[in-house]
Amino acid sequence: MSDSPTVIIADDHPILLKGLSDFLEDLGIKVLETASNGKFLLDLVKKLQPDIVLMDLEMPEMTGLEVAEEMNILGLNSKKILLTLHKELYILQKAKDLQFSGYILKEFALTELSTAIELIKKGGSYFSEKIWEAGKNQNSYPSFEPLTPSEIKILRLVADGLSTRDIAEKLFISERTVDKHRSNMISKLDLEKKHNSLLLWAQRNREIIS
Repeated sequence: MSDSPTVIIADDHPILLKGLSDFLEDLGIKVLETASNGKFLLDLVKKLQPDIVLMDLEMPEMTGLEVAEEMNILGLNSKKILLTLHKELYILQKAKDLQFSGYILKEFALTELSTAIELIKKGGSYFSEKIWEAGKNQNSYPSFEPLTPSEIKILRLVADGLSTRDIAEKLFISERTVDKHRSNMISKLDLEKKHNSLLLWAQRNREIIS
């Protein structure tokens, strides 16, 4: 990677996209192109092969995580930075699993982005300390444990709106087993023990359990 890395930026908010582009250009960083949806971003990355891809999580057609997964499958070597409003530690872990080199909250982008790019340019990584602070402040996942493959399979069906009975029939297991898995997931994700709390979480975080 050269001293002045090339970058592609993707975000579905035009004002933010323009602001980020201008900010990076002012830092002397070459912005090759911008994209407002994930599919176009992936096409640009394949064509231009930038040093760094700065992408939002939630975009039309493909999410940032889906783009990253496809980049890994295709062997595209551009470094990846996730720029997002999401403060959930579960998403941070998913980003690490997908080999992101950076994770920055949008509200701190202008103060952290130049440092992140400088570190990543040298082969390092940058995961904002603000995400850990946000996680502690929200008490989001104080005792988070990874979900098992069986739990993730059930969680996907919960996100699709299937009832306990429907899930049991589909997976050829008892309703009691489904209920036990649901209870375990509510505990692991530190959700309120309320009706539909798991459904709401699953639908809100569908992109990270797909």
